[in-house]
Amino acid sequence: MKHLLLLSFLLISFSAVTVSAELKIGIVDVNKIIKEAPQTISANKKLEKEFGSRTEKLKAKIQALQADEKKYQKEALTLSDDQKDKTEKSFQQRRIEVQRLERELREDMDLRRREEIGDLQEKINQTIDKIAADEKYDLILYNGIAFASENVDITSRIIKNLGGVDNKVEDKKVLKDTPKTKKDAAE
Repeated sequence: MKHLLLLSFLLISFSAVTVSAELKIGIVDVNKIIKEAPQTISANKKLEKEFGSRTEKLKAKIQALQADEKKYQKEALTLSDDQKDKTEKSFQQRRIEVQRLERELREDMDLRRREEIGDLQEKINQTIDKIAADEKYDLILYNGIAFASENVDITSRIIKNLGGVDNKVEDKKVLKDTPKTKKDAAE
């Protein structure tokens, strides 16, 4: 009985010690990182450059089709039924072609965007792992968080480590560094 009582006391003491040890927890808003990371901006520019010519060609085809349809509507009264049918079939084929090109472009862009985001996600995970190890975090969570105070939100640090600028810190710095008077500006 004494052994059982002593064992219970030790377990309770050990539990109290481990509960009282402070856990270091961090929260990361991955969507914010993906929006604000410099890699996202460069990836978007890269995708615009990569798909720009295809996008412009598609826009030109759409504009040409619309112009031809407008012209056809004006001339439709003077055309024979055979010419109308032939022209309408041609327009239908061109619309189908434009829709196919648009769908292919969108699919290709989505595929490339997912590749770029996958690369960024890998960098985000590496950065989170590095910060967790360097700052000795016990737990870092992301996605699906209903609420997190600014005390545990480390999103800004992740963006900063990825090479971006933390907007909150930057805004405060700009306000702090802005001279209040002309005399302060001269100094």
